[in-house]
Amino acid sequence: MTNTKKVPYPKLEDYKKAYAEHMSFERRNGILQVRLHTKGGPVKWSFEMHQAMTEAWTTIGHDPENELIILTSTDPYWIGEFETSSFEEAENNPDKNVIFDNVWHDARRVVDNWLNDIEVPTIGVINGPGLHWEHAFLSDITLCAPDFILRDDHFGDATVPGDAQGLIIQAICGLKRGNYMMFMVNGVDAKTCLDWGLVNEVLPREKLLPRAWEIAEKIMKQPRMIRRLTHEITVRPWKRIMHEDFHLQIGLENFGNHVTQMHHHFDDIKSKWTDVEKKKK
Repeated sequence: MTNTKKVPYPKLEDYKKAYAEHMSFERRNGILQVRLHTKGGPVKWSFEMHQAMTEAWTTIGHDPENELIILTSTDPYWIGEFETSSFEEAENNPDKNVIFDNVWHDARRVVDNWLNDIEVPTIGVINGPGLHWEHAFLSDITLCAPDFILRDDHFGDATVPGDAQGLIIQAICGLKRGNYMMFMVNGVDAKTCLDWGLVNEVLPREKLLPRAWEIAEKIMKQPRMIRRLTHEITVRPWKRIMHEDFHLQIGLENFGNHVTQMHHHFDDIKSKWTDVEKKKK
């Protein structure tokens, strides 16, 4: 008989509070819906959100009561607002360990932890245009809104596209299409994503989450072990790709930023989305 106790697993009521500024959680019958937000509103991309996601994937992945994850964001964008002061403070900080922790430690772990710490089926629900859609595409099933645009803006911002978005585009679009998209910084609309097999379904925004829950409930009808082992098969190709290339690519991005003393220019990136919205009107 053992003389020690197990360390307790994470509890939903605890991490709901810990991540309250960055994401909300709703769980029913083992299905955990994770909605990204910034203090209840649309996501403002920041190093704080970056770090929250990095830690959250490990936390929710280690909670044995989570049997399936639905990941979504807050309308009208997936991630389309920016907390510029967060990036300015880190990039101008004389303590270089600050930027190292943000652009090397967290930048790697935010992808690695999603793939390695979450061992249950995942559904990515992209509710609109925006950047850093990588977790939705690394999910087992991906749904998106009609106004989503698959694009990696890094090269247009004089940055090496090494943070996994370019790598994902190469993997799902094919090498030649992916390379062209990275250099030309052009986008693929939702219909083309569906035609090319890059997403599974395109639905009006208001129908996305109901459909995700419908799919989740169907998956949950199978035994726990079967669900989890099937996820091991579906995530294995992504683990292989990331293991072989991701850390090299994020290193190249950071090296390029260091040499050119690059700083983020989010207003230029957002203008591309607002231009799209204006054309629709």
